[in-house]
Amino acid sequence: MAIHPMQTGAQARKKNKKKPNPLGDQKVVDYLDTKFLGRFTNDQGRILPRRITGVSAYQQRRIANAIKHARHLALVPFVAQDIS
Repeated sequence: MAIHPMQTGAQARKKNKKKPNPLGDQKVVDYLDTKFLGRFTNDQGRILPRRITGVSAYQQRRIANAIKHARHLALVPFVAQDIS
C-alpha cells in the first residue's frame, strides 16, 4: 500500500485489523448456551458491539435476541452482581 505524502498520523498507519468471526458461517445461536452467550457480554452484562466481537450484522442481531431471550428466562443476568 503506497502512502500518499499528505497522509499523516492514523491514516498512514491504518491497517486492516479484521477480527476472525467467532461464529464462522453458523446461522443458529442457541439461547440456552449461557457460556457461549457470555462471550458477547461484558463484565457489566451489556451486549458487546460488532466492532469488538467481529460478527456480521445478521449474526449480531441473532446474538442480541438470544441474549435478551435468555435474560427473560433468567439464564443470563440483566446486570452483573457487584461483589464488594
